Amino acid sequence: MTPEFVIGFAREAIEMTLTIALPMLAIGMVVGLTVSIIQTATQLQEMTLTIVPKIIAIFIALLVAFPWIMDKMVTYTRTLFINLPKYIQ
Repeated sequence: MTPEFVIGFAREAIEMTLTIALPMLAIGMVVGLTVSIIQTATQLQEMTLTIVPKIIAIFIALLVAFPWIMDKMVTYTRTLFINLPKYIQ
């Protein structure tokens, strides 16, 4: 194994992780920003008003994106196992 191969392999794994996490992170950010704007406008500063909508929104996003996430993970894992003999050499 060359250093370039290891770096490429790690880069691919990190890209896959970020790709899978992006929908939930983006929705959490949008909901958090929206709730913060509403809290600022109404001058309500309750922590539960920030956390509960984020949890609900991220859970719904996870349910909606789950088939896509599983497809990405299965494809990545299948490719990893198919190319395992190449990685060993």
